[in-house]
Amino acid sequence: MIDVLLADDDPRVCRYLDEMLSTDTLLRVLAHAHDGPTAVRRTADLRPDVVLLDLRMPGGDGLDAIAPITRYGSRVVVLTAYDTDRDVELAIRRGATGYVLKSTDHQGLLAVVRTAAAGHLVLSGPAARRVPGLAADSRDLADMIRHALTDRERAAVRRLAMGMSNQQIADELAISVPTVKGHVSSLVRKLGCDNRLQAGLLARDAGLDRD
Repeated sequence: MIDVLLADDDPRVCRYLDEMLSTDTLLRVLAHAHDGPTAVRRTADLRPDVVLLDLRMPGGDGLDAIAPITRYGSRVVVLTAYDTDRDVELAIRRGATGYVLKSTDHQGLLAVVRTAAAGHLVLSGPAARRVPGLAADSRDLADMIRHALTDRERAAVRRLAMGMSNQQIADELAISVPTVKGHVSSLVRKLGCDNRLQAGLLARDAGLDRD
């Protein structure tokens, strides 16, 4: 079970996120917070695995809450409508594991929470391009993935990063769907992910969708 704390100044947003995350039986929302200081206090009390944190909150900025929250061992995923250079860079430098936009779709957000809980960096495409030094980190991650997988698994994970279905991957590689499923199961296990969505996000963070 992955325990989650939701921090957003709008109670309606927290309720919406709560309902969304509740569709995944492996995720459990422990509480809501509506400003940064409250998010820190509730993290100290509840020790969630992941904190979904807004940045713009009256009564306590989310950026100031990131470092204190991470000291309790929780992963912080910034979930915001903004992706300015300053916000993205500061969030990552203060210890955020992820930075994604509120426009992220339902399945994408579930995968983000799971991926962050596993300790992997998760950034939206626009955010990734704004972080100085991330390109080098992405190359390291890409090298790790390439060395861990077989040629066929690398071909499959690259297409997962591009959002392809098993059928589309099979058509591209001229192999059967059961064979694709076998490659995907193997690469998910080797990369320490829970599912194909996590593996695809990890590969996308590594820039494999642009290879």
